[in-house]
Amino acid sequence: MVILSEVQSSNSLISSTLPVNLVAVFVGATSGIGEITLKQFAKHTCQPRAYFIGRSQDAGDRIAAECKALNSEGEYIFVKADVSLICVVDEVCKEIKAKEKAINILFLSAGVPSMDRSETSEHLHLLAALSFYSRSRFITNLLPLLQRGSALRRVVTVGGGGLEGPLDSSDFPARRVPLIAIRGHLCTLISLGLESVAKIAPEVSFVHGFPGAVNTSLFGRIDGILGVVLRAYIYFLGRWICVPIEESGERHLYLATSARFPPASAGSDGGSGVPEGDGIDVAQGTTGEVGSGVYSVQWDGASASPTVHKLLAGYRDKGMVEEIWQHTESEFKRITEQNKGP
Repeated sequence: MVILSEVQSSNSLISSTLPVNLVAVFVGATSGIGEITLKQFAKHTCQPRAYFIGRSQDAGDRIAAECKALNSEGEYIFVKADVSLICVVDEVCKEIKAKEKAINILFLSAGVPSMDRSETSEHLHLLAALSFYSRSRFITNLLPLLQRGSALRRVVTVGGGGLEGPLDSSDFPARRVPLIAIRGHLCTLISLGLESVAKIAPEVSFVHGFPGAVNTSLFGRIDGILGVVLRAYIYFLGRWICVPIEESGERHLYLATSARFPPASAGSDGGSGVPEGDGIDVAQGTTGEVGSGVYSVQWDGASASPTVHKLLAGYRDKGMVEEIWQHTESEFKRITEQNKGP
């Protein structure tokens, strides 16, 4: 566990230990965890440049102004886009790559509480499209820029780190996975998917984090009886069980900048982030090894349990990392050809 005061201490050192002009891309940052983490990034960095992507222009304009008030020397660029579509992800990445040569942080938090198995126009399961496929496309598209980042090269995907469960290899998109098992399935898909990318980019570190229960607008968008139950749960017990939104932003900035989560191969400039203080060790990666470059992290900064490491090792031994990569690449190829038309 990393206590909040240690998180805050690390974040306070960002401006003095990391270079000026850090470049970050926040996907899904017009509400909730993405928004509050973007604001923490603005607050703690020197002359940053942040691209943040979402669907609401009004929210984008508001957040850009609020970030400017927090740090007038920063640049905050809103990109309006529906990132559930791979073709739109490609357009957004093309726009960013035309303006930037290097990126330090890619922060991925776009999501939707869709449990009705609805599909996108590209025939991807919407829930999986936003939690896995779209995020994977951002990572692979922007990986060359991340590899050129100076002093910090980090990908953070907000999901269910530490909650990995059984994976149905016959149904990666989770179209038929029972609802009770879908979270564990997708969490394992995300963690092993990050491992597949880390193999070709050992100088970049990857963090799959679990935010815990954070009372955001996401709960208000959950339909049906499940939404009613969860909203009641948060209303009556939220004071005791929820992570405050401000704390969540601080903890996610820590995931994005702390040297507790270094890449497997740091390189000559380190690339690990803010040095850790006394008593804070480098985290165990998803392989169970310290500092392995891919991290599954619980809400309080603790690494995933030995049970999760054992589960992932079993899938790794079966070649599932490679199989997930091949599946993902084949889906991207299918969608790209589909979007080209006849």
